[in-house]
Amino acid sequence: MARNEVRPIIKLRSTAGTGYTYVTRKNRRNDPDRMRLTKYDPIVRRHVEFKEER
Repeated sequence: MARNEVRPIIKLRSTAGTGYTYVTRKNRRNDPDRMRLTKYDPIVRRHVEFKEER
């Protein structure tokens, strides 16, 4: 059985240039554009902005 394409798996990559990523799901109906979230980057040890990669 295939996964539902309304909630695809996405990668959130750090804008600090460390290459750190989070893997999560998003709802395309609620968030059709690319996501930008502030999350913790353990390599630089602070909160930075993460951008969605597809």
